[in-house]
Amino acid sequence: MMRFSLLSGAAGIAFAAIAAAPAIAGEVRGTVVDASETIALRAAQIEIEEIGRQVNSERGGTFDFGEVPAGTYTITARYVGADPVSQRVTVPETGAVTVNFALGQSGSQILVVGQGASQASALSRKRAADGVSDVLTRDAIGQFPDQNVAESLRRLPGINVLNDQGEGRFVAVRGLDPNLNATSVNGVRIPSPEGDIRGVALDVISSEIIESIEVKKSLTPDMDADTIGASIEINTTSAFDRKEDLYVVKLGGSYNELRDTLTPDLGADFAAKLTDNFGVSGGISYYNREFQTDNVEADDWTEDDGLIYAEEVQYRDYLVERERISATLGFDARVGSSTELYLRGVFSQFDDQEFRRRLTFDLGDANVSGSGLNPVFDDIRDPADPDDEAAIAVERDVKDRFERQRIRTVTFGGESQWGGLKAEYALAWAKSSERENGSVDPTIFVGEFEDSGLGVGFDYADERRPRFNVTGNTADFFDPSFYELDEIEFTALSDAEDEEFSGRLDLGYEWFTDAGTLTVQGGAKARLREKRFNGEIEFYERDDYTLADVLGEGPSNTLENLAPLPGLTQATDFFRDNFASFELNAVDTALDSANGDYSVEEDILAGYLLGRFENDQWLVIGGVRYERTDNRLSGFETALFEEGQDLPGGGVADDDTVIVTPVEFERDYDHWLPSLNIRYTPMPEFVMRFAGYRSIVRPNLEQLAPRFELDENREAVIGNPTLEPFEAWNLDASFEYYMTGNGAITAAFFYKDIDNYVTTLVLDQPGSIFGVDYEQGETFVNGPAAEIFGIELGFYQRLDFLPGFLDGLLVQANYTYTDASGLVADGEVGDITAAPTFREIPLPATSENTFNVALGYDKGPVSLRLAGTYRDGFLDEVNADGPEFDRFTDSLFQLDFTARYRVTDKVQVYFDWININDAEFYAFNRLGGRQNILQFERYNWTMKGGVRLNF
Repeated sequence: MMRFSLLSGAAGIAFAAIAAAPAIAGEVRGTVVDASETIALRAAQIEIEEIGRQVNSERGGTFDFGEVPAGTYTITARYVGADPVSQRVTVPETGAVTVNFALGQSGSQILVVGQGASQASALSRKRAADGVSDVLTRDAIGQFPDQNVAESLRRLPGINVLNDQGEGRFVAVRGLDPNLNATSVNGVRIPSPEGDIRGVALDVISSEIIESIEVKKSLTPDMDADTIGASIEINTTSAFDRKEDLYVVKLGGSYNELRDTLTPDLGADFAAKLTDNFGVSGGISYYNREFQTDNVEADDWTEDDGLIYAEEVQYRDYLVERERISATLGFDARVGSSTELYLRGVFSQFDDQEFRRRLTFDLGDANVSGSGLNPVFDDIRDPADPDDEAAIAVERDVKDRFERQRIRTVTFGGESQWGGLKAEYALAWAKSSERENGSVDPTIFVGEFEDSGLGVGFDYADERRPRFNVTGNTADFFDPSFYELDEIEFTALSDAEDEEFSGRLDLGYEWFTDAGTLTVQGGAKARLREKRFNGEIEFYERDDYTLADVLGEGPSNTLENLAPLPGLTQATDFFRDNFASFELNAVDTALDSANGDYSVEEDILAGYLLGRFENDQWLVIGGVRYERTDNRLSGFETALFEEGQDLPGGGVADDDTVIVTPVEFERDYDHWLPSLNIRYTPMPEFVMRFAGYRSIVRPNLEQLAPRFELDENREAVIGNPTLEPFEAWNLDASFEYYMTGNGAITAAFFYKDIDNYVTTLVLDQPGSIFGVDYEQGETFVNGPAAEIFGIELGFYQRLDFLPGFLDGLLVQANYTYTDASGLVADGEVGDITAAPTFREIPLPATSENTFNVALGYDKGPVSLRLAGTYRDGFLDEVNADGPEFDRFTDSLFQLDFTARYRVTDKVQVYFDWININDAEFYAFNRLGGRQNILQFERYNWTMKGGVRLNF
């Protein structure tokens, strides 16, 4: 009830402001640029002092005051990092007067190039924002601080970046799962290229083509409501962002210490106004990175008579080549004095060629002895026990996988303003895809050791890097001809596509009063989305094929000697060259090729109404959004019946038989989503904010899809098309102090109350769901609730008050504390209809403490930055066997260094040193009250360097 009272009160304040409207009079318009007239300054604060009217400059630096009563006024422009500038102007009774501002020291570049320029721009946009947000921007020559969008975002408060192969990939905001964020480019929601999630891996997009990234942590009614973490809005460059044309070429390279290979890093950007009212901008980036990863993984941990050991241990080496091509092209036009139009397209392609070689010990049937941190396994059978089947299985395999992800967006839109009436409109198309075809993933060779005299011992004294040694009869262990082909898994096709068409129209009308400006705005939006996945997985066998046929050399795991191993490409070449001699396993092929396939249509129709009141101290935005969701969910029931088993509908299987049955569901639901945002500015340097809003996130489409996979034992993996969306009430409060120079101190509090949190449920007794009978299974259900609260603190300051050369120092620091807990299904239940029990956990991917510190130096031609990023360890995955088996990720601290030197105004050299301290990835469980390795990886450092040319 209190939530709606707040909204009603805000609406009452806004509409009360209509009183005492002045007579319609003149108009004041203009632009704000830096003193060197290089770029237009967005988010500069423009105020008519005598009447308390205030606006912020738009993209292109433009501003406009309508219906200003005739008279003489003082107009002041403010921007972080620059001294305020005031002008006196006389407004006529009719017509318009133009007032232009140039901020910053005359002829200097303090608001244009370098870290200080990016900080001033980001803080100005944060101050001008309607809600709680954080911003990253590049400077006037196109410099962004990191190699991809995810790694750039880790510099902001409340951001935790989840790495893949040592490189930032997914972004968690305020401790929430990355699937609870929404990501857009130029206002277009990016569908996920991956088949099983909604979250977008932001390593797909190069930072070279980006003008700014805004992380909006509170929502207004005109925004899509499908986020609980944040709305991450990526914008590419517009020609109207600048006063001077821009042409940039970057020529560089990248070197990874483990891989010992130099690869190219190239790019080009441009922005040009062909006329005063028409401009074109774009860019292209190409980055090829080759690197190596050393990896150890352990699984199936067991505690037996005080001895704790893993029944499976793997040693892996990865040789990876990642190639990014990102491009953008945009056109901007002004049509008359009332309309601006734009057309923008983005293309990003991410190719991932991965070779993985692996030595695996399967010890589940072995005898085990030893003590403490030194388990020992052998395959000696007891001759007095005919049922003793002691054995050790050793696998040596290679994966040769090539995967391509693409993201494409096209947006056409604009805005028009006729007096107090304003319209914004856009049509957009976005498509993401992930495709893999023709990968041999993997080729597995197995050696079975049964009563051979082989012994395998492990030393877990270093919990991150367990060592192994083999004893006894080791001849076969090192003989490649002993390892026979187990199977080849051939990915004929893995094709995920996610496509969305959208259109929106927003209409608003402004009234100007003595008390302030009142806007009433409404709009509608349609989003039509289809996501599908099609997999064709084939399994092949052959009797006379051994590891000796494809033995290879080359880089291997530097932690252990894994020889003998297959070569990187030899197994793939052998398979293709001798394809006719391999036998297809039709049953496994049919089962795996159908059980992951699905198609989901998701149509969202939305409308909203809001009121906005603004003067020089107050901004109040209150309203409500309505969203209706229609789903059509298609999948398959895939069931395996062994020879002799009864078939559904009668009859007996003559052979192992896979039956595939299409399944389809339809559903719809709707939500009313109120919100309130308040910004209070008692003085230009101090901003207070409050936001309360309701939002939703729809379940992952793979979880919703009606997929029913049953093996020969009727054990099932079951999608749940009845899952409800996550629903959250969100509260935010922030306090921001902007210093006289280029700096700010910020503090924010956040609270989120989430219903319908989705959790995995294990079914350990026979039952039936959606008409499908199973013996055991796993599915997804909505949990009762989750709760998150925390604080964010930030400090940003250019130390230009220091004497001499020290005035070029900058400090950027932020800290976030997050307490996030929720209830997940605890253990197993017998039937989907039975009420599961729940246990409380910290939410996955939630680091309690995170901080970022950067010490920079930015003066004259020199720009240096040493940046440190820290996050606490966090719960990674929940295990149905109990909390001691849950997967945790260890804390991480990483140091990066960047250096830039401007040789001339047109030539700059750059150097980046990434992961200086060789930060490692480590995941573990807590069985037996100690840390037991689940995964360890090391990547070592990467260096990048080159030259940037400006024309």
